[in-house]
Amino acid sequence: MTLTAPDVQPPLLGRQVVVTQAANQAPELAALLAQAGATPLLYPCLAIVPPADTTVLDQALQLAAHGGYDWLVLTSANAVRSVAARLAALKIASQQLAGMRVATVGAATAEAVHSELGLGVHLTPVEEVAEGLAAALEATVQPNDRILLPQVAQARDVLVRRLKATGALVTHVVAYETVRGSGGVDLPALLAQRAVDAVTLASSSAFTFLLERLTREGGDPAALHNVCLACIGPITARTVRDAGFTPAVVSVRQSLDGLVAALAEYFYASAPPPK
Repeated sequence: MTLTAPDVQPPLLGRQVVVTQAANQAPELAALLAQAGATPLLYPCLAIVPPADTTVLDQALQLAAHGGYDWLVLTSANAVRSVAARLAALKIASQQLAGMRVATVGAATAEAVHSELGLGVHLTPVEEVAEGLAAALEATVQPNDRILLPQVAQARDVLVRRLKATGALVTHVVAYETVRGSGGVDLPALLAQRAVDAVTLASSSAFTFLLERLTREGGDPAALHNVCLACIGPITARTVRDAGFTPAVVSVRQSLDGLVAALAEYFYASAPPPK
């Protein structure tokens, strides 16, 4: 994505923007923010870890490699990477899953499937949320279709419920867990100094752990009312609202470049650059 032309002021010039993603995921968003002129402030609010016991996931993947499922449904790039890691640990070539139809929640997850697994994607909904994926699958799957659904431990149950209601045989396994992150900038101090313009939130868990980190580190979560909370989509925005905060930005395109573009539009509208 190109946000600026050479003779145009970057849309986020001078903005201090917090990146709450896990440390291994933050560089991509940080680079997009820097391209738009912002100063990224890394504050990892979560970390992605394997499940404590991978036995159930491993058994499901071994069955998948032998034709035991018709569909592989993936709801995040993290799920894709977790599946790829366990396949490697089990010495199973990802092409052994090529007989399955793959459905992903959105374009970013589909891209991860291509890059991490080398597989094609058969279904991606227009509405890039679990409800959109459920609706697309409901129109496609047949009763008794065997579906493997590897997700984060804290996943909402919408897909499981709706897919089972079609008569599909759903195997829901934990592929990874999210835990509270650590390190990064001294965000409690920066918020107290009003030195933050925006906080980016690429998932609901990022916001949940953001509140937890701030509280544990002596910060005041209420200070978040004074900054732009930028959410990657409606589910994250709902989590923010349910906690009593107001998301200033909710990106329509649920991708990192969509989030940065929406943030740039917000700041341009609130304080356009001088002519």
